[in-house]
Amino acid sequence: MAYYSMYYMLLALLFRTGIKCENHSGAIILLEGLYGIDHARIAAAKRDRIDKQYYVDFAVTAEDVRDSIEEAEAFNADLFDFMERLHQGDIARLRQEAARLLEGPDE
Repeated sequence: MAYYSMYYMLLALLFRTGIKCENHSGAIILLEGLYGIDHARIAAAKRDRIDKQYYVDFAVTAEDVRDSIEEAEAFNADLFDFMERLHQGDIARLRQEAARLLEGPDE
């Protein structure tokens, strides 16, 4: 399924910036909340993956498969490009922001 290709590219981005996240939904939220990258494509792919993995009332066409693969390729290319442009200063800033997000609201 194309979703896993997208998810593992997202994990690569997280690892590139020194962040470990073992929760699919959490990783998807971080994509937009931390990196400022729209997470709509991977969220839709995740919903499709859940529907196809856990439910049987669907049909998959060759066109659906091609569309999923093309969507995953575009998403992965965008994330790879983003990772290639990251510098050490960006990574340090992202790690600080991640730590701030995990601390929660100020008391």
